[in-house]
Amino acid sequence: MKKILWEALILITWSGKIRDELKLPINAVRVLKKRYLLKDDLGNTTETPLELFRRISKAVAFDPGSEDEFFNILSNLEFLPNSPTLMNAGTDIGQLSACFVIPVEDSLESIFDAVKDMALIQQSGGGTGFSFSHLRPKGDIVRTTHGVASGPVSFMRVFDTTTDVIKQGGKRRGANMGILRADHPDIIEFITAKTKEGNLANFNISVAVDDKFMNAVKENIEYELINPRNNEPVKKVRAREIWNLIITMAWKTGDPGIVFIDEINRRNPTPHVGMMESTNPCGEVPLLPYESCNLGSINLAKMVKDGTIDLEKLEKTINIGVKFLDNIIDVNKYPLSQIEAITKANRKIGLGVMGFADMLVQLGIPYNSEEALKTGREVMVFIQERSHIRSQRLADERGAFPNFKGSIYENPLRNATVTTVAPTGTISIIAGCSSGIEPLFAISFVRNVMEGTKLLEVNPYFEAVARERGFYSEELMMKIARHGTLTGIDEVPEDIKRVYVTAFDVAPEWHVRMQAAFQEHCDNAVSKTINFPNDVDIREVEKAFMLAYELKCKGITVYRYGSKAQQVLYLGDAVDKYVSAEDEYAGGCPTLVCPL
Repeated sequence: MKKILWEALILITWSGKIRDELKLPINAVRVLKKRYLLKDDLGNTTETPLELFRRISKAVAFDPGSEDEFFNILSNLEFLPNSPTLMNAGTDIGQLSACFVIPVEDSLESIFDAVKDMALIQQSGGGTGFSFSHLRPKGDIVRTTHGVASGPVSFMRVFDTTTDVIKQGGKRRGANMGILRADHPDIIEFITAKTKEGNLANFNISVAVDDKFMNAVKENIEYELINPRNNEPVKKVRAREIWNLIITMAWKTGDPGIVFIDEINRRNPTPHVGMMESTNPCGEVPLLPYESCNLGSINLAKMVKDGTIDLEKLEKTINIGVKFLDNIIDVNKYPLSQIEAITKANRKIGLGVMGFADMLVQLGIPYNSEEALKTGREVMVFIQERSHIRSQRLADERGAFPNFKGSIYENPLRNATVTTVAPTGTISIIAGCSSGIEPLFAISFVRNVMEGTKLLEVNPYFEAVARERGFYSEELMMKIARHGTLTGIDEVPEDIKRVYVTAFDVAPEWHVRMQAAFQEHCDNAVSKTINFPNDVDIREVEKAFMLAYELKCKGITVYRYGSKAQQVLYLGDAVDKYVSAEDEYAGGCPTLVCPL
């Protein structure tokens, strides 16, 4: 204990070089300095956290009164935008969007144009998604060279290597989504592409399954694999065999996930413009080719007052957040003209949430309960309704999105999509709250903040109730940090244990049902990691995948603890006595692939 406190003192001294008017947590200051605060040519930090928020507010506001509105919700940590906005607003780079989908057509020119486009986007801090379903399969004929095609997976390696080289300007690691349809002839190679650790390390991969495939799985019948070059069937395979392989690899490696592509396009707001084939790296934003999206998250932990949800404050934050994100579309500097054109034609934004688990514990509601599902659904209904009303008012003031005519909407909206639920990594750390709609990942744990430096972190709401109820002690916090969870901790009252559950205390069914509850009232999609313990039966993974389909989720990602050698969260064991998390881990996907 003394060693950890001493190392924390070292960190406080190190962080003290930054003037922090907001009195943020130590690790939040470290993350800000590492990624977001401006630096001079010598690498010296030249702004404070408060000046960061003023820089952003000034850059995004272009109408009277907005700058102070934006500054207030940012500096109060009630709302934070995606990382590129924090990094680039008010700078020469000026690229503020988080998510992009780039098309990949069946030609060498298109493939390497996409590689170049990806490099430009990732250099400015954006994440990229691709569907490789149009590429002809491995061994297929190439008439121009009289050779044979190498297939989608081989070209994915080119994208992966390029991402390694770019490293997003040194500010955050690159992240890609790679998608292949289940009826592509190379689907087996794709599903097994990440069997060896390190392969496609900068990719999340997902299989795009349609209703036809899912019905074939349920009926245990064959379906056709189609060559995208000529749209002709090449063979028949049993759907259940492909499904079982997906489940097996997801259990073994965490990849692939699944996107339910028909459900995505049933909710496509602009079907007259085109069909969606891919998502951003974590799956929360399905996009048309060349579309981008700007994301921001409301800190629900700040929306509780006297044990109830403060709806007045939440509505105010929603209204400012929608305007903030809509403004970004106009002040943004786009990396490609094609991206600017369709982004301004559809004006998609993604207002989401973080700190949901913190909200629940303040309300005294266990995450794995019907009451939590009801609360999540009611919160998202409120955000959906109020954000659409605000987008309608913006349409009255500024005009509807240009592709509104022919869209699914009856009343004019400023934005083709308004809401999403994103994974919130570093912005959750800055805000001091839980990630997205994930459960708490630990009650007490050790944070690896620098080389050899560790810092004990305790959930602030748990610490407060422990002190209030009289069972707090440093020794108890260290004891809890050995496991992260309150299970088996006799010193903690049972009613507190019931409320303060962690991700691994929550059965997978509750994870999926929570994702579905938010998805019911969300324009885009919901990013959520379905966590499994290391010893989970593979049949439980299949149940989660099928439940996600039946509950009309747009996709699903699972992670079995320990299925990858490198993680950003480690549970305590005989060697490392404490649950430990890397400096930028806030919950959700415990791997290195997720753009934190």
